[in-house]
Amino acid sequence: MPEFVFMLTHHDTTVANARQVYDEVRGTGLRYVGFKDVGATIDELAAVTGAAHADGLQVMLEVVSTSEDDEVKSISAAADIGADWVLGGTHPDRGREILSGTGIKYCPFPGMVEGHPSVLKGEISEIAEDARRLTATKGIHGLDLLAYRHVSVDPLSLVRAVVEAASGPVIVAGSVASLDQIRAVGEAGAWGFTIGGAVFEGLLPGGPDVAREVRAVLAACGDSE
Repeated sequence: MPEFVFMLTHHDTTVANARQVYDEVRGTGLRYVGFKDVGATIDELAAVTGAAHADGLQVMLEVVSTSEDDEVKSISAAADIGADWVLGGTHPDRGREILSGTGIKYCPFPGMVEGHPSVLKGEISEIAEDARRLTATKGIHGLDLLAYRHVSVDPLSLVRAVVEAASGPVIVAGSVASLDQIRAVGEAGAWGFTIGGAVFEGLLPGGPDVAREVRAVLAACGDSE
């Protein structure tokens, strides 16, 4: 089953009380936690990261800034924050150059990603080819795929095509909001998926209690404590 990355985010922005929310989900069995590069200071993100590392979790910074300059600043700050992974971003050559030698795993967006909140455009075949090209590039570990944010195509067909084309892990990010979707992306071959907004909106079993929702998602992945 796929890995669950709990994002301390809503509407593509890190929540204001991210550190407090992280404390609520301690002890649930999470292995991965993440946040966006929008909505919190570097110090706030570093505090969450320190707490997560103390608990044995890996931390993912997802880049959703819309300008190249802001994206570069966010990726450059990843090591200062202490992130283990950098997800997203639309300038992979700049990203891999910045992260070279840091040990941080880099998983940019495949396809044409626009706006904030981010949406994905392009034909499945084009996105799959981009996935193949990216993961064949030194310094790129995997992909951050906005399958459920695509403007028109079937998301699961997209996941299957990208997984088949890619030579690294595929993380399905954005708008995953049900246990059925979680099972489906796992069956389609995704390495993992992110959920943030659906938890904060209380859409999953156990809601609106955040810790109970996280446990329900972990149980659906076969990782209940």
